[in-house]
Amino acid sequence: MTAKAIIAALTRRGETLGCAESLTGGLLCDAVVRVPGASRAFMGGVVAYDEGRKVSLLGVKPETLAEYGAVSAQTAMEMAAGARERLQVTYALATTGYAGPDGEDVGLAYVALAGPAGVTAKECRFGGSRSNIRKQAARAALNLLDLE
Repeated sequence: MTAKAIIAALTRRGETLGCAESLTGGLLCDAVVRVPGASRAFMGGVVAYDEGRKVSLLGVKPETLAEYGAVSAQTAMEMAAGARERLQVTYALATTGYAGPDGEDVGLAYVALAGPAGVTAKECRFGGSRSNIRKQAARAALNLLDLE
């Protein structure tokens, strides 16, 4: 879904959205707040690039980070659940991954959604530049919301 369609659907339904970002560094929130009237449904977001901030701001368990790493489905799901709880929203989206430019897992990303039905995550693999990977991850996170 596009950010515009998401804001329209959430507003119509009286529901709210928040975000927890690592990989995307604010791009996901930016995509949402570019929509006129976003404040009717978007409550805010947290950019937690550092592992310690994932723990303190989003409630990611240190054990999760130790066992699975910051770039994992488990961490993405805990980020989304933490954002949903702390921002007191109906839905929360989260992103984590490797944008590069170096490393063997460049382009690996996890996006997650926490909502009334529970928490889900999706593994994604993106190519291109660091900027392109971040943009694709933000888009993939928005696509997790199916509000039609």
